[in-house]
Amino acid sequence: MRRTTTLVGVVVAVVIGLFWSTAAHAGAPLPRAAAAAVFNVKDYGAVGDGHVNDSPAIQKAITAANAAGGGIVEFPAGSFKSKNTVHLKSNVTIQLDAGSTVMGSTADTYDAAEPNPYDAYQDYGHSHFHDAMFYGDNLTDIGFTGSGTIDGMGYLTASVDPGAGQADKIISLTRCHHLTLSGITLRRGGHFAALVNDCDHVVSDHLTIDTASDRDGWNIISTTDVTVTHANISANDDALVFKSDYALGAKLPSGHVTVTDSTLSAKCCNALMFGSETCGDFTDYQFQGITINGANKSGLGMVSMDGANISDVHYRDITMTNVHSPIFQKIGTRKRCGGNPGVGHISDVTYDGITATGNSPGVTPTLWGESGGNHITGVTFTHVDITVPGGSSALSPAVPSNDAISYNPTSIGTRPSYGWYLHNADSIHFVDSSVRFAANDNRPAVIANGDSTVTLDHFTAQRGSGSSYDLGFQAVAGYCATSSTDTAGGALRVNTTNSTQRC
Repeated sequence: MRRTTTLVGVVVAVVIGLFWSTAAHAGAPLPRAAAAAVFNVKDYGAVGDGHVNDSPAIQKAITAANAAGGGIVEFPAGSFKSKNTVHLKSNVTIQLDAGSTVMGSTADTYDAAEPNPYDAYQDYGHSHFHDAMFYGDNLTDIGFTGSGTIDGMGYLTASVDPGAGQADKIISLTRCHHLTLSGITLRRGGHFAALVNDCDHVVSDHLTIDTASDRDGWNIISTTDVTVTHANISANDDALVFKSDYALGAKLPSGHVTVTDSTLSAKCCNALMFGSETCGDFTDYQFQGITINGANKSGLGMVSMDGANISDVHYRDITMTNVHSPIFQKIGTRKRCGGNPGVGHISDVTYDGITATGNSPGVTPTLWGESGGNHITGVTFTHVDITVPGGSSALSPAVPSNDAISYNPTSIGTRPSYGWYLHNADSIHFVDSSVRFAANDNRPAVIANGDSTVTLDHFTAQRGSGSSYDLGFQAVAGYCATSSTDTAGGALRVNTTNSTQRC
């Protein structure tokens, strides 16, 4: 009996050892042996009346939790004025209970923006991290959870050049590992509600951000292994944006990201965006079940401006309304990155089950690659149905102007087609997709210029009363349109210049 008991104990020990070894090797956080201790900020002197500065008490609670080996810093119901930058520590979770609010302050007593020898490579807000309500660097196992709110109260600046002691972000994190950002609400964040750079293993569920009165929602920069579910982000500038910059003095990778079941809007700019800061490469992104309720620039935007390669990106089941530019891809030549960057690439991107309704002034959905070996390649649209405002007369079919160092959809002149404009793009495929307009538009539905292999299979296009053709192929080495009709069932009319049909 004793030998049996000993053998069972050995087996259990081996199994447990294998589990912990595997988890550690995979980079997963190891489970704590016991429930985390709770450190209530009121026990450390916080008042929670909305007037007294509670920053010192908050900092004491965080320090105590960290010194104890980790724990939860709890904010009970109340209004906690925070006039100073709170420095986060490893193994500490900020828990905002229902009815709790951490409030920003008008006092210019936040940490000053630190010097950065690389600040010429990105905007000011991306280059400096200390000037925030909550700041941390090189931390492990940290989080913000609960159902309370952090509110800048309109005191955080959205200026491109904050004054001394002014914070321009709510949460600012660099080089963090295992971050949880769930359940809470971030409001009035200044330049950013949240900015993370060079982090990994980020998990977010039911995060709400309201920065519609100032600027960005959440910037996820040079960060890998991210899962975002049930986010609700309303921004003035970009809502949810993925970037890679040179703020930390290196070109860093981004990727292995999943965003599902979320709602986004952006008053002035982009709802779901790659860039404009694009130094390091991006790969493996999955977006599904997303509703976009407005974007004054792109609904789904993707630019490579600073040499990045963007690949293996997939959009599924996305509905957009009130967007100026439903889908926009561009390769530019700004090259604002250290290390002599070249020109980037965009490849292997799919859109499946996308419905978009544009608003005026509309911008034609566009794929715009660079010349030579920097074409956009391998983009497939399946069940992508777009309605644009329309209302244009016929235009010259010449290639529109382009500002190669600007990422705005309007950096390219008015497109001579209303539904799609493809320039320097190869292996582009449309399957069971359509384009329509709200007001009669006499431009052709699609123009492809300087491309190779453009196919349309079961493609439907609405025809303007004064349009002379529906599909235009200019210097396209291999186009094919099969089983494609106008909305009345007639065959689509094709106009070609120096192009070859391959069906």
